[in-house]
Amino acid sequence: MTLHELTIAEAGERLRAGEVSSSDLLEAALDRASLTEAQLHAYLTIDREGARETARRADADLADGIDHGPLHGVPVALKDNMCTRGVETTASSQILAGYIPPYDATVTRKLKEAGAVIVGKTNLDEFAMGSSTENSAYGTSYNPWDIGRVPGGSSGGSAAAVAIGSAFAALGSDTGGSIRQPASLTGVVGLKPTYGTVSRYGLIAFASSLDQIGPLSRSVQDAAFMLEAIWGHDPLDATSYAGEYPQPSAALDDGVSGMKVGVVKELAGEGYEPAVETAVSAMVDKLSDAGAAVVEVSLPTFDIALSAYYLIAPAEASANLARFDGVRYGHRGEGATTETLMARTRAEGFGPEVTRRVLLGTYALSAGYYDAFYGQAQKVRSAIQEDFSRAYESVDVLVSPTSPTVAFEAGARMDDPLAMYLSDICTIPSNLAGHPAISIPIGLDEQNLPIGFQVMAPALGETVMFQVAAAVETLAGFAERPVLEELAS
Repeated sequence: MTLHELTIAEAGERLRAGEVSSSDLLEAALDRASLTEAQLHAYLTIDREGARETARRADADLADGIDHGPLHGVPVALKDNMCTRGVETTASSQILAGYIPPYDATVTRKLKEAGAVIVGKTNLDEFAMGSSTENSAYGTSYNPWDIGRVPGGSSGGSAAAVAIGSAFAALGSDTGGSIRQPASLTGVVGLKPTYGTVSRYGLIAFASSLDQIGPLSRSVQDAAFMLEAIWGHDPLDATSYAGEYPQPSAALDDGVSGMKVGVVKELAGEGYEPAVETAVSAMVDKLSDAGAAVVEVSLPTFDIALSAYYLIAPAEASANLARFDGVRYGHRGEGATTETLMARTRAEGFGPEVTRRVLLGTYALSAGYYDAFYGQAQKVRSAIQEDFSRAYESVDVLVSPTSPTVAFEAGARMDDPLAMYLSDICTIPSNLAGHPAISIPIGLDEQNLPIGFQVMAPALGETVMFQVAAAVETLAGFAERPVLEELAS
């Protein structure tokens, strides 16, 4: 196994045994990026010199007996909507071209404190609005399993980097599935934690009541390492959870015997590819054979979750993106009056999908329509939370496909926003409820494209969620990776 294929756990073992250095791991990731970036465009910025200096310090610390934990000396990437002091942060938008933050996001700081080596900033759908990473102002990212297909979105760059080995793990943000869906489409693990457990300070906001930062990794154990490094109460985030935090890594080997697993009835049927349903059904059978009690669970509100989401999220985006006015930072258009300046700035700086969602959100919040649209959507959100609560009275976790399809061809859904939005139909409910959920790769379809399996748990239920996810990973035995020679040809 070459260095770029190692998990964080495997890399850490070799690092501490003196078999490799942090600099070796970094150069393996950078070499992989040099080989694959022309085809994949996973990164917007690669900070080679900054990363090399960090790797040298990590090696010096280990030599002095200083070990910062599982991420020490490991190359990781950040989605480019998380602030990095001194390194350009654009959220893949022209309106933030050239913006250099004067501070680190809390997650950036925590990764540095954990000894991680930040390789660079990954591509995303502009302001995290999309499911394919085709909405980036700086070009589309592609799927390493088939470079004619998308890697999912909006964290598609992070997912592609982890899948191909130009980062050992990465952070993404998940507003309606933007970590889990690309994880599913690229064959990696992707986790959205409980809302409020990972600080949003320094995350460029899309929809503040839904956004949550989380890891993409090559294994469930690595996801636990990443999560435990970045979460915890942060007084800089008003929505940060201040109570006790669980220990996800504590139960990874406990198995599923005696657990109750609910299969969501509404997340199947029309619109789901047969290969996806077959793979998910087979995994459910394996969980049953492993000792879990499996039952079908109905959550009727899931059928209208997508509609509620596409009122709530754009409404919050409309408010959040009002700060990009050409006055304080970012792109500045020409205008003789303040109104003209702002209008031109936003017309020149925002892409079509961002414009679409801002207009939709502004309309939903406007006088005379607020109660009919935004107010009703919030009632649906409450009903979804109640459905979840009832389900968790009888089961420990819920499971479903992560995505109804495997990776689709680039350009196939760009002219059909509804088809694109339906990509997140399995993932949105957990965002609306604020609950954790994780995607684990379980196999390939007949086109050799990955299929993801989603495990959902109640708020702060990360420990039981990871317990089931680890069992799924073991039962699936998924070890396939994209082939280097195909990308190099």
